[in-house]
Amino acid sequence: MPTFTRDGVEIHYEASGSGRPLMLVAGLAADNAFWAPSLDALSARCQLILPDNRGSGRTTPLDAASTIRDMADDCMALAARLGIAKVSLAGHSMGGMIVQDCAARYPDAVDRIVLASTTPHASARDNGLFSTWAALFAAADRRLWFRNLFYWVLSPAFFADGRNVDALVALAASYEYQPTPASLANQVKAIAGFDARASLSSIRARTLVIAGTLDLLFPVAEAAAFARSIPHASFAPIEGAAHSFPIEAPEEFTQRVLDFLG
Repeated sequence: MPTFTRDGVEIHYEASGSGRPLMLVAGLAADNAFWAPSLDALSARCQLILPDNRGSGRTTPLDAASTIRDMADDCMALAARLGIAKVSLAGHSMGGMIVQDCAARYPDAVDRIVLASTTPHASARDNGLFSTWAALFAAADRRLWFRNLFYWVLSPAFFADGRNVDALVALAASYEYQPTPASLANQVKAIAGFDARASLSSIRARTLVIAGTLDLLFPVAEAAAFARSIPHASFAPIEGAAHSFPIEAPEEFTQRVLDFLG
């Protein structure tokens, strides 16, 4: 089980494949298992590095306080530890915030970036929603908590087959490496404290912004405007997909990433 320690936090990560180095950074409450539907296709052409963010998965102590900057520094320290001088990064949601910070502050060490279902600054509505999720995580039945979460992040088409929903709820609720209420609250605070709007114009890396047209958290129109704020960015919406499209539409997601990386 590969780990490395930075500032008293033992960061767990997975690595697989060969080719262009690509780090995959998961979002709120998620660890590297989030990327499972895309791993076979991506690892066939890329050297994948998948860290568990502070507060997620097998990174310890799980309840260590952190900011988006802390998690970005963890990612770049991991790349350096692995001897990767220039790494591409793909981040989903909170992971996309981490990747933005990496690109802005480590321009010489970042090759290309993929920003999926993310934003440079979460709205007051979203920060309030995320805080509510964190508060309910300790009190609510875990199956009901995940079912409510999925209403926000998956598309209406996914709910057409109740068996799919029940299976995903059961898998999430029984997952061994869930966050704690405190670690989830720490990640929510990290999101609320992040604002990259002033630094977007300084990002030098070629950038791909991907958004689901049915994303309830970060609407597609806002994602398109976000892409226009980054100098070397292109925009690739996924029709009919919601926030967590790497789960629902992994083939479309991986193809867009591979085409972009070349």
